[in-house]
Amino acid sequence: MRQERTVQASIFDLFAAHEIGHELKAMSQWLDEHPDLLGLVARDLVRSSVRATGRQGLPAEAVLRCALLKQYRQLSYQELAFHLEDSASFRAFARLPWSWSPQKSVLQKTISAIRSDTWEEINRALLSKARQVKLEDGAVVRLDSTVTSALMHEPSDSSLLWDAVRVMVRLLKQADALAGGAGLEWRNHCRAAKKRARKIQFTRGRPNRVQLYRELIAIACATLAYLKQATERLAVASTPLIALWQAQVSHHRPLIEQIIAQSERRVLAGDLVPASDKLVSLFEPHADIIVKGSRDTEYGHKLNLTTGRSGMILDLVIEAGNPRDSDRLLPMLERHIGIWGRAPRQAAADGGFASRDNLATAKTLGIRDMAFHKKAGLRIEDMVRSNWVYRKLRNFRAGIEADISCLKRAYGLARCTWRGLDHFKSYVWSSVVAYNLVLFTRLKPT
Repeated sequence: MRQERTVQASIFDLFAAHEIGHELKAMSQWLDEHPDLLGLVARDLVRSSVRATGRQGLPAEAVLRCALLKQYRQLSYQELAFHLEDSASFRAFARLPWSWSPQKSVLQKTISAIRSDTWEEINRALLSKARQVKLEDGAVVRLDSTVTSALMHEPSDSSLLWDAVRVMVRLLKQADALAGGAGLEWRNHCRAAKKRARKIQFTRGRPNRVQLYRELIAIACATLAYLKQATERLAVASTPLIALWQAQVSHHRPLIEQIIAQSERRVLAGDLVPASDKLVSLFEPHADIIVKGSRDTEYGHKLNLTTGRSGMILDLVIEAGNPRDSDRLLPMLERHIGIWGRAPRQAAADGGFASRDNLATAKTLGIRDMAFHKKAGLRIEDMVRSNWVYRKLRNFRAGIEADISCLKRAYGLARCTWRGLDHFKSYVWSSVVAYNLVLFTRLKPT
């Protein structure tokens, strides 16, 4: 059974007289003013088909506070577990029950259970408070996009094929144990696959690499055939462990088939495979191929952000694929209107968002001044009222680069360290909420 709040706080919970201690105390006070948010977190922590009896887990309040601590100080779960046991200020902020020191596995299981929708609701509550204290009114906004990388290595056809072979061999070893001496017939080709993948990496000349790719693809196909045979052999048995193994095979098998197919198309047939059809990671299949301008290719997800004069993140959208910035300006402005109830008076965006249709539609939405960093053939008098206003908005837009830089350097938005698309979204939103909460406490009038 899990409680929403710590029943009785310790009288010995004190914050250090340090800058970080003052920030933690101010953040804690804001959380105390919004106890209704704990119900959202508690809902995410309840697992289906589990009775609400037995030992009490971490209260929802402690889980939320530990999640904010993790992103605020950019700690691993192991480091967070240490600081919660070692630091009086961290324990005071986390509101841990007396004598409780959660292990890293408990922290990982509970913190990662908070959904991205919950984090977004928490952010909305924080923005509502910022509006109430006249810290942010959403009247002047700026928009830009960035990329958060997924937890994966630089992809190549050879590395993907090698990943596929070693995953299939791992599944075949598990099948041997589950078969219990039934004598599954297969051969371990891991060593041969790794040898060819490494050789491809250091081989020059397309003809030489193509021959190595043929051998590596043949190894992957042979191992896949072994896996299909093992699946048929174990299909007659029905135990929980075999059902779990079959679920893992059902997840990996179509991905491995896609890796083999795209390698044959690209390397052997010489076809150009569209980015939307490519799989860049066997372990993070949701990752997209993102190329911004002529810069390096990144693998993860594109983020579109809206910030205000306070620097707080007013809205965030995690995009699917790599849509053009110009296609995302109007949806972002419409989302802003839906959140704040009215259109911003002034808005500024990067040159990639610029188009005549976007400018005309933004004006019809009620935006008085819509400035783009690069004119893209648009006249200043069509965008804003004067050259002075344009310069002001153009300089104001540059500030979002600092916001994004801070999020990436200090709050972990450069690379997501959690696996899976749902966890990717939760990670990004938790970073944004931690950033906004710290900024709110620093700017809030006393």
